[in-house]
Amino acid sequence: MDIRAIAMGLAFSLMWSSAFATARVIVADAPPLMALSARFLISGLIAVGIARAMGQSWHLPRAQWRSVAIFGLCQNAIYLGLNFVALQWVEASLASIIASAMPLIVAALGWAFQGERLTRGAVLGLLAGFAGVALIMGSRLSGGADPLGVLFCVGGATALAVATRTVRGVTASGGLLMVVGLQMLVGSAALAGIALLAEPLTVNPSLPLALAFAYQILVPGLAATLLWFALIGRVGAVKASAFHFLNPFFGVLVAMALLGESVGLLDILGVAVAAGGILAVQLARLRAPG
Repeated sequence: MDIRAIAMGLAFSLMWSSAFATARVIVADAPPLMALSARFLISGLIAVGIARAMGQSWHLPRAQWRSVAIFGLCQNAIYLGLNFVALQWVEASLASIIASAMPLIVAALGWAFQGERLTRGAVLGLLAGFAGVALIMGSRLSGGADPLGVLFCVGGATALAVATRTVRGVTASGGLLMVVGLQMLVGSAALAGIALLAEPLTVNPSLPLALAFAYQILVPGLAATLLWFALIGRVGAVKASAFHFLNPFFGVLVAMALLGESVGLLDILGVAVAAGGILAVQLARLRAPG
């Protein structure tokens, strides 16, 4: 992995992790599902428009449309929808740490339901990773964190892991930007219907809301997604995924810097253990034959 790939991986991890703190800013002044639906609508239209200008087509094979729909629902509507709702009640640092366990859930699902063999290092990594996340969750719950919010975060990470395990070849044909944009539009449509039924459409206009919303559209929404696919194209999906071990660190740091969230000794220990577990699992995947 060269210096450019490392820089891309660090930038992606920082962008991904920053989404939770900025989302907490948004949900303080706007309904979470409607705000997220609007974000996906704008990001999706931008992505599809640019893709069309580049000559990419939205006429995809039926199987790929099915994958786009599943990913749009699981990743954008369920995973991020549950996290946005949860961020009304739980701190951004906790939400980002739970979400960062997604690679661990992916590996566990592969072992439990698809017969994938795990090396001793991967098993130890799984145990350490889940123990680190559990330590942080237990500490925060005993400190007054909302149990329903924590449950929503866990459900969101699980939904994304299931989609990752079950959907293959999402970008097999057609341009990446077009597929990403269509996934966002699927998520926007699903969330809009729920928001209209379940949320009061009241917004408190503010400068922090406007800045956080614009940031979410441009950075976690578009830039991070394109950077992720560029990194995969440069070093492959397995090597690119190794950077997930940085997400707990960056998630906590951004929440501290932007929102002033406090972090205790158990949080620091849990983050270190979780990050080490994620790294061990990803390194075991990297060394696996085939």
